[in-house]
Amino acid sequence: MRTDQPAELEWKEGGTPVSRRFDDPYFSLENGLEETRHVFLAGNDLPARFAPGFHIAELGFGTGLNMLAALIAWRHSGQKGALRFTSFEAFPMCPDDISRALDAFPEAKAVAGPFLAAWAAGQPVFETGDLRAEIIVGDARETVPRWGGRADAWFLDGFSPARNPELWDTELMGAVARNTAPGGTLATYTAAGHVRRALGAAGFEVERRSGFGRKRHMTVGRMPA
Repeated sequence: MRTDQPAELEWKEGGTPVSRRFDDPYFSLENGLEETRHVFLAGNDLPARFAPGFHIAELGFGTGLNMLAALIAWRHSGQKGALRFTSFEAFPMCPDDISRALDAFPEAKAVAGPFLAAWAAGQPVFETGDLRAEIIVGDARETVPRWGGRADAWFLDGFSPARNPELWDTELMGAVARNTAPGGTLATYTAAGHVRRALGAAGFEVERRSGFGRKRHMTVGRMPA
């Protein structure tokens, strides 16, 4: 994917990519796929809430692991039609790096072919029989407010708030809220107090839950119907 600000990576043993810009790994060093399932799927009460036309939005596309985990869950749920997925990413990874990162997760890599082909072809919007996805490249503080969609569930997966505060500020959380359907939800791995307060101020009913692995807590939220 061409951009003026590509991801800058270094690789840990075991194939985990780490952002040089934010000094933070792209997924859990313990088990990134299980972290995604615990935090973003279960945190949004998925797959139980899946319905025709369900729309997930995400801050921080990274390796695409969250999208692929959601697609696997969608397929296992037996839903008809396509899952809609929109992700906002300021520093996109190149196709070869994404493919290398996904080698750590054979289950996700097995369904990644159409996405990887589209990404390698420079196509940020792509559609298969059961997935309609768009990766919007740019600063989320600018792109989310301009977005015309409304998500049924949000995956808030930016780098650590201490290292990437721009993706967790009050104004952006307000834009997330405005682009959430009534009864929509969010989930994030962080339980930072200022993030929970920003989400609450934006209108979400916020709850702290048990986190994944070594993280004691995570955050979920729901927009009143």
